[in-house]
Amino acid sequence: MQLEQYRAFTATLTATLAADPRVVGLIALGSMAEQDYVPDRWSDHDFFVITKPGAQEALRADLSWLPDHQRIAFWFRENIHALKVVYDTGHVLELVVFDEAEIGQAYANRYRVLIDRGDVTRRVAAAAARTAERQQHAGDDAIDLGQFLVNLLVGVGRYYRGERLSGHTYVKVYAQDHLLRLLGRYLPSPQRALLDNLAPSRRFEQVYPQLGAELDAIALLPAPVAAARLLDLAERSLTDFMPDFPAAHLAVVRRFLADAAGAPKDIHATP
Repeated sequence: MQLEQYRAFTATLTATLAADPRVVGLIALGSMAEQDYVPDRWSDHDFFVITKPGAQEALRADLSWLPDHQRIAFWFRENIHALKVVYDTGHVLELVVFDEAEIGQAYANRYRVLIDRGDVTRRVAAAAARTAERQQHAGDDAIDLGQFLVNLLVGVGRYYRGERLSGHTYVKVYAQDHLLRLLGRYLPSPQRALLDNLAPSRRFEQVYPQLGAELDAIALLPAPVAAARLLDLAERSLTDFMPDFPAAHLAVVRRFLADAAGAPKDIHATP
């Protein structure tokens, strides 16, 4: 979807909901909020619809209020509040329908209030503040580094056992996410404000282009090789920035990787 089409969709959605007496708020999220960056052709529409008490379920069950609803290819409920909608063009909507009280269950970072006929602005600001505080408290160096290292150990072990899909996931998703949190916490960049406090891989390449390219290349390697490269990247990038960087802990994982590479593999493992 091109930018003009994207914005036209947003405008139609806003006008439709503004005319619906059941609706008291519309909150654009992510790219749709157009905070710090504008949507591109790959952007989804992410938003909260806020209703009067008791009206939310009707909007979740009947999507005829969406723009071009006749072109919806399929949709499903992700949970009691959230839906995902796919149009025949492949365009995706991720939406949540709340009443005002239910905003207290939400997490948000970048947002823009498009409709407020109640207490919507204050409540979503509180949700965003709660999200930032939650992520700040979750930012524990010992936990992130420990999870990074343990996930490498588990992932490589599973890979050599023959559980390659699980091994790739532990190394290239679970371990990498904790490493990204550490890198984003300590490495300087004039673009650091673009990082996402809910998803550490979002826009990482824009903030740290060289590291992003290196991590992209690592993702294409076998899990044991990727694990070793991630260790090298972590030590090289964080030693000068992270207080008391525990190089000895990384050495333990390196010894494990070396021993595992030379050990007989499980008979079920694919050579």
